[in-house]
Amino acid sequence: MTYLLDTHTLLWWLADDPALPPEVRALIANPDNGVLVSAVSGWEIAVKRALEKLQAPPDIATLLDEEGFLELPIRFSDGERAGELPLIHRDPFDRMLVAQALAYDATILTKDQTIPQYGVATFWR
Repeated sequence: MTYLLDTHTLLWWLADDPALPPEVRALIANPDNGVLVSAVSGWEIAVKRALEKLQAPPDIATLLDEEGFLELPIRFSDGERAGELPLIHRDPFDRMLVAQALAYDATILTKDQTIPQYGVATFWR
């Protein structure tokens, strides 16, 4: 299976935060699963750091490599798809994750209750 980490999921994984459910932790840790991290998460983290709404490790890109996660770039077609989504979710970062999950047939690991309304596969328990 291929999983796309929502930004909070990524940060909780890196911090070994107990808020990350054991079932989600097991999916991420399973070497048979592909784990994607979108460039949009890097953008979201940087924006929230600048607004002083978030503290996160300084060099997450290096940590992604160490964890064996695959970086997912944002393509022009991803931007178009995100822009064409109905306005169910107002967060542009989450809309991009939905667009990329649809493009890559990935399940989003997220606690966000709005994202499943797009018909994209999600998991959280």
